[in-house]
Amino acid sequence: MERNAEANPPQNGETKKTIRTFAFSSFFNDMGSDMIYPIWPLFVASLGANMAVLGLIDGIGNAIVSLSQAISGYISDRTRKRKVFIWLGYLFGGISRLGYALSATWQGLVPLRILDRAGKMRGAPRDAMVADLSIRSNRGENFGLIRTMDNAGALVGIVFCIAAFPLVGFRNLLLIAAVPSFIAVALIVINIREKPLEDAKLFKGISFSHLDGNFKLFVILSAVFSLGAFSYSFLLIFANRFGFQVSTVPVFYLLFTLVATFCSYPFGVLSDRIGRKAVLQISYGLWGLVCLAMICAESAWMVVAAFVLFGLHQAGIDTVQKAFVAELGPAEYRASTLGGFQMVIGLCALPASVAAGLLWDLVGMQAPFILSLALTAISAAMLFFVKERA
Repeated sequence: MERNAEANPPQNGETKKTIRTFAFSSFFNDMGSDMIYPIWPLFVASLGANMAVLGLIDGIGNAIVSLSQAISGYISDRTRKRKVFIWLGYLFGGISRLGYALSATWQGLVPLRILDRAGKMRGAPRDAMVADLSIRSNRGENFGLIRTMDNAGALVGIVFCIAAFPLVGFRNLLLIAAVPSFIAVALIVINIREKPLEDAKLFKGISFSHLDGNFKLFVILSAVFSLGAFSYSFLLIFANRFGFQVSTVPVFYLLFTLVATFCSYPFGVLSDRIGRKAVLQISYGLWGLVCLAMICAESAWMVVAAFVLFGLHQAGIDTVQKAFVAELGPAEYRASTLGGFQMVIGLCALPASVAAGLLWDLVGMQAPFILSLALTAISAAMLFFVKERA
């Protein structure tokens, strides 16, 4: 069996039902997540945390995401099980939000943030199932659909946050945010039928030798980019420090999520037509423009434009990157390669957010964006040398 050979799975009713179930479960989970994401940095700050602590908490969370996806991806390939990791991941998210509501100090948020981010264990097994159920001509479309529903759920959650937060406050909002994740658990448990994967003897675990130089180069350049891709929290705090009121901050989160929602599916379809690499180059360029806008911001409109560009960047990179990794790595180890990739970029997110917080506190709020712009330029240049697979 060739490493990257893949069969053309039939696009039957069961396959479409599975993709739709993943899409709707993502909708509900992100609805719950994004009820709190717009006010998350403000909530952490209300418990006495400074920017360095905020960067540390978000960085630890992103690092846990990476480890959980790598471990779940590896175990999923070894055991040939996907479903259990998906519904457990949604369950962890719901439980953590209940815990946030009961926290009295920022230190108490740390273990709950770890549990919340460990819920991302669902990512690699789910993405492997999506890749396995897709063919080359619709893989970007399927990932784009799920990402669109992610963002649509986020939109509903953000609007709810904007409307409800002034009435219910931090803690009641956190309690409400747990409910949609429990709905996502039910959807996966009830609707997903996992079939035993064939040729189990081939799946004895991935090793470094299974990955070619082309894939390794993409991992390295993605790691370089991730060292500058700090948490979205810095963008929201930037807007607040620039002069926008606290009540306006969730609107900025709504803005970039709205843009990402409407552009994720088109970016996925575009990548099916012009290639994954071209769309990723566009995404890197968009993030570079975000950094330039923040560095040179002299008016409120430049800040608003930066959030629009950030939404476009998120739509492109979140949709296409997973499809690209699924195609560059060996097909028989998709969950492991997807999880391993997320581990690398997630581990880079910890120093990225910590460094951004320290630069912000010690140098100035433009400093993290200057560093990120330089790293983005390096990553974009390296991407030219990655070869797409037919």
